[in-house]
Amino acid sequence: MRRPVAWVAAIVLFVEAIGIALLNWFLGVVVDRQDMSLAGLDSDMMSVSSKVGGLLFGLYFALCGVAALLVAVRGRGPGLFGRILLTSAAVVHGLLGAFTVGLVGWGAFVFMMVVLALIVFTLLAFDRGVGPADAAPGDGAGGKDGNGDTNGGMNGGTNGGTGGSPVTAPPTPTVS
Repeated sequence: MRRPVAWVAAIVLFVEAIGIALLNWFLGVVVDRQDMSLAGLDSDMMSVSSKVGGLLFGLYFALCGVAALLVAVRGRGPGLFGRILLTSAAVVHGLLGAFTVGLVGWGAFVFMMVVLALIVFTLLAFDRGVGPADAAPGDGAGGKDGNGDTNGGMNGGTNGGTGGSPVTAPPTPTVS
């Protein structure tokens, strides 16, 4: 279930990258052909800015798609840079969803929330928590303790092999 969701997230991010780049390119062409000024700004500058912004935003989404694709292919969580990219993409989709509900409509909002859910699921399903196999020796996370003993080395190994010292119950209160 985890890997297919990461695949879908990667594909959606790639499609979105192409779509946002083409949309901004189209808007740049429209502004260029209008040959109008907005508050004294040069129309050529607005056209170039729209095209460059669209390409940069498209490259950003494509890079996020590469991070999700690597998660899907490798079957493990993203590294630090990939986690930062996917987290920032989730924030961007949350903000875009908030803006699109008023400007475009509920359909665009639902699309943004679906993409947000795919990204967040990809981040959370492949959590990079430290497990017993990744733990350093003697840190109490199930690895060997400092004596080379795997069952805690205390009380004959009665603490379930979790390493460290066992927890004792507090004394029972007495009625006087």
